[in-house]
Amino acid sequence: MKVGFISLGCPKNLVDSEVMMGLLEKANYTFTTNKEEAEVLIVNTCSFIDAAKQESIDTILEMAEHKKQGTCKRLIVTGCLVERYRKELAAELPEIDALLGTNEVEKIVDAVAGRKRRSLPVLNVTIDEASVATSERSSAYLYTDATPRKLTTASFTAYIKISEGCDHPCTFCIIPKLRGSFRSRRPESIIREAERLAEQGVKEIVLVAQDSTYYGEDLGLRDGLAHLLRSIVKVDGIEWIRFLYSYPSRLSDKVLDVIAEESKVCKYVDIPLQHASSRMLKAMKRPGNRRYVEQLVERIRRRVPGITLRTTFIVGFPGETEEDFEELMDFCRQAKFERLGAFVYSDEEGTDAYEFEDKVPTRTALSRQKRLMQLQSQISRRLNKRLVGKTFRALFEGCSKETELLWQARLESQAPEIDGYVLINDAAYTPMPGSFVNVEITQAYDYDLVGRIV
Repeated sequence: MKVGFISLGCPKNLVDSEVMMGLLEKANYTFTTNKEEAEVLIVNTCSFIDAAKQESIDTILEMAEHKKQGTCKRLIVTGCLVERYRKELAAELPEIDALLGTNEVEKIVDAVAGRKRRSLPVLNVTIDEASVATSERSSAYLYTDATPRKLTTASFTAYIKISEGCDHPCTFCIIPKLRGSFRSRRPESIIREAERLAEQGVKEIVLVAQDSTYYGEDLGLRDGLAHLLRSIVKVDGIEWIRFLYSYPSRLSDKVLDVIAEESKVCKYVDIPLQHASSRMLKAMKRPGNRRYVEQLVERIRRRVPGITLRTTFIVGFPGETEEDFEELMDFCRQAKFERLGAFVYSDEEGTDAYEFEDKVPTRTALSRQKRLMQLQSQISRRLNKRLVGKTFRALFEGCSKETELLWQARLESQAPEIDGYVLINDAAYTPMPGSFVNVEITQAYDYDLVGRIV
C-alpha cells in the first residue's frame, strides 16, 4: 500500500512524523508525495495556536475529500490536534478511520493496517473495531536510537529530539497539556542516533525540545546540555551542531562556554523571550523583568562574541497596554536582535490566560505585530549590510526555493527553515549539495543575503 504523509507544525512534530514513517517503512509500506496515488493518507497535526489549528482542520478536510472520491481507503489523523480535540474529531468527521495522540506514535502500523481491536471509548464516543484509538492519553512516549526513522529533511541536515514535554507554567501555552511533563532521552541514545545520522551523510544536527536547556535535569544530570553538546562534537562527520528553544532562566554559562569553545557548535542561540515589559512577563509567568532580559542578552554576547541571537515575542497579550508595547519596542531597538519573530497572542482554551480579562482587540494586536516587524526589518537590514564584502563558510543546499536560476546556502547564523538564506548568483565551481563552501556576501536585504562562491 502507498502511504501519503502530511506533517504540519514545528520540527519536533516533524521528528514524530519521521519516526512514524520509519515504523511504516520497516513494515514494508511505501510512500508517495502524490496524494492522488495514496491508498492511506496520514495527517500529523499541530494545534499550538489558532492558525495552526485551522491549517490542520483544513488539511484534514481536504484529505477527507480524497477519501470520498475513492482514491484513498483510510484516513488517519495524528498529533496535537487529536490530543486536544479527540472527541470532537471522532464525532464530527466520520471519514477519519483512526486517531492517534502525541504518545501513540508506535501504534501507526496498526492504524494503517486497520487491525481489529476491541471497541474503545474515545472520551465518551465509541468507535468501531476497525479503528485504533484510546480513551485517554497513553503512557509518556520517547523514541530511542533503536526506533526506525525515515528522514524527510535534506540528506545533510537532521533534527534530533532530545526530550519531550514541558514543566513550565507559561499562562499562554497549551503544550504541557498536549505533550505531558518534561522527560529527557538518555544521552547515550542521542549520541548513537547522531553517529548513525553521520554514517548516512548528515552534516548538520539540530537538537530540538520544548526546552533544550532543561535537558537532563530529570535524569539527575548537571549541565546536561553542555555535556551532550561536547559529546556530539566528537562524532566524526558532523560539522554543525545547533540547538533550538532555550529557556531564558536556564541558559547557563557552561552551555555558552561550549558554544564559544567548540567550533562545530554554531554560534547561534534561539531563546524566546516573549516580552520585555516586567508587567507582561509576570502575567505570562515568564522569568525575570526588563532588567533581567537586558542582562541576559548582555551576558550571552559577552560570553560568546559574534553570536547570532534569535528570539520571539508575543504582542496583544491580555492587558498589554500601549506603554507595555512601547517598552518592548524600546528593548528591541536597544538589543538589536539578528533574528526576531513576532506573534499575535492566540486565546487558547485550557490555558490560564484564556480566563484573563482585558483582552486586546485583534486589530490592535495586528497593528503592534506589524510595527514590531517593521522595526526588526530595519535592524536586520542594517546588520546584514555589515556582512557585505566579507567571506563566510556556508552549507551549500543546491537550487534555491525561490527560483531555479539561483542556488542557496546557509551561514552558521541561519537555522534551517526559520531564518533566511544566502542566494548564490555566481560561483567559481559547482559544489555538491551538503558540502561546505566559502561565500563572499555581495548584497544584503532585510532577511536574505546574496553572495558568490569563491
